[in-house]
Amino acid sequence: MSGTPVELRVGGQTYRVVASSSEDELKRLAEIVDARLRSLTGAGRQVSPHTLLLAALSLAHDLEEERARRSTLEARSREMLGTLITRIDAAISATAERTETSEAPEA
Repeated sequence: MSGTPVELRVGGQTYRVVASSSEDELKRLAEIVDARLRSLTGAGRQVSPHTLLLAALSLAHDLEEERARRSTLEARSREMLGTLITRIDAAISATAERTETSEAPEA
């Protein structure tokens, strides 16, 4: 942990936080949260704790969707890689068999 407080402005409020992330990273994340809040409240409206909760739930939902997409992509990539490895193995085996047959001494 850096130990240095960072001031973040979210939903019209200023928060002082201490975290292991850099100041730039914290400010970038605060901007994401603030943008989500603005999309939920509209211009000039007061941000309530309820709205903060909705923004957090919305961001958590986005995160879960992204994790599901990543998981699906990883599974598909593993499947495709497995198929590719099987095809390469088959091609190597076929090449090896042809080489062995052409090099075998005739009886």
